[in-house]
Amino acid sequence: MCATPIGNLGDVSDRLREALNSAEVVFAEDTRRTATLLQHVGARPTVRSLFIGNEAERTGELLVLLAEGKTVALVTDAGMPAVSDPGAEAIRLARDAGHGVTVIPGPSAVITAVAAAGFGADRFVFEGFLPRKGKERSRRLATLGTEDRPVVLFISPHRLLADLEAIAAVTGPDREIAITRELTKLHEEVWVGDMGSSIEEWSGREARGEFTVVVAPGAIERVSVEAAISEARTLVAGGSSPSDASKRAAVATGASRRAIYEALIRDQDRS
Repeated sequence: MCATPIGNLGDVSDRLREALNSAEVVFAEDTRRTATLLQHVGARPTVRSLFIGNEAERTGELLVLLAEGKTVALVTDAGMPAVSDPGAEAIRLARDAGHGVTVIPGPSAVITAVAAAGFGADRFVFEGFLPRKGKERSRRLATLGTEDRPVVLFISPHRLLADLEAIAAVTGPDREIAITRELTKLHEEVWVGDMGSSIEEWSGREARGEFTVVVAPGAIERVSVEAAISEARTLVAGGSSPSDASKRAAVATGASRRAIYEALIRDQDRS
């Protein structure tokens, strides 16, 4: 597993150069982009594509090559394979088949962005890409409102404004956010401000490049467990299951989900 530069080929490490030159086959998310990297390091392996659309088929090929004793390298467009990118299945199956799996560390948009944001990084959460719609999107957005750690997100250019507006709806307009784009590239930018200003800023700009954003932690105002249980009881009365009601009340209030759930089960036992 080879982490590749997130934009600047000057970030190629000696270990990455050695790994790519020693690999007999390289599986790449984008063979054209990888060709530039391979030329830069002077490597001439066989190159095969492995992306979301053909991951299952190509993972089978990868396992056959490993069984033949070949040295295989796995890369994605930028950063680490399997981190919001293909590769996890290949890694798991290769290890299950008894093959050695080595990670060549390298540049990370996540770590670069959280450091550049300046919100503190002793603890942080990586959420990757938000779902586009549905209950899972609503659930993950809701957690941003009460999260007491910086949250790192990947956002595609055409989704930037919609995601910023959705985040602001749960955090409020005053929460700080760092919007980074094209990290380590020629047009690198780090924009830091509050959520309201970010929407105003990016409403008037065309979003270009790769975006990694960091949402600052919020100050959680925790309510009493009793108040949270009361809210959950209202949800149950409205038709929610105890499990769903306890989860929703816990997210909304910051109270212990387990304590809420146990209270709801006690209610059922009494009835």
